[in-house]
Amino acid sequence: MFGSLALLADAAHMATDVVALAVAYAALRITQRPATDRHTFGFARTEVLVAQGNGFLLFAGAVVVIVEAIRRFGSTPDVSASGVLIVGAIGLIVNVVSAAALFRHAHDNINMRGAFWHLFSDALGSIGVIVAGVGIALFSAEWLDPAVSIVIAVLVIAGAWQLLRDSGRVLLESVPTNLDVGAVRDALASGAGVEAVHHLHLWTAGSEQAALSAHVVLGGPLSLHDAQLRAGELKQMLKADFGIEHSTLEVECHACLDDEAHEQVN
Repeated sequence: MFGSLALLADAAHMATDVVALAVAYAALRITQRPATDRHTFGFARTEVLVAQGNGFLLFAGAVVVIVEAIRRFGSTPDVSASGVLIVGAIGLIVNVVSAAALFRHAHDNINMRGAFWHLFSDALGSIGVIVAGVGIALFSAEWLDPAVSIVIAVLVIAGAWQLLRDSGRVLLESVPTNLDVGAVRDALASGAGVEAVHHLHLWTAGSEQAALSAHVVLGGPLSLHDAQLRAGELKQMLKADFGIEHSTLEVECHACLDDEAHEQVN
């Protein structure tokens, strides 16, 4: 209606966000389902898959906008500044309120972070639309419309890359960024009666669920009951000091024969 690429790109982005947010909500509900015999770890990584899909969607949309913006530099159509300003202002209000509502949940949950990035990038798009509308109205600078579109697209790509990187780390079972493997190993090794720690693995089961498995050598002789109590104390320490709620410790009276082959921590 108004001949604005920035406004059209923002509108298309909002349309995809409706789908993305609906899928994000559905994923959040799925992650709350209990574990089953077929899915013994539960469904925590559903939100990671959805977050990765949202990242690809953001990236693809930004690329389309950049291509169209470059094409428009050669022949910029007439743009209605007043229409662009009115719609851009309405969009900004809606997106800022929505993004603020999600912000407090976006820090520790990758799925909510993906939803927040969609809304935040929409707010940036609305600001860009307003800037373009003001420039066109005051200075007849219609080149601002495709230029602003490119700036917005670059910001969206930055958010998409961060989302794809974070979800990829979870799927590759990388060590959570907020945990230090050496510190965790040292804390286990300094536990009462612990002689050695090996075969230590630290990963993320879901976006908020750090998990650990390790072999712990205890000095003996100990009864099975005493060994279990020691393991329980170590698990409580991991939960209290590092926030690791899911830990599996194999208690041993001596190191495994293949210990040297597994010294490197994954």
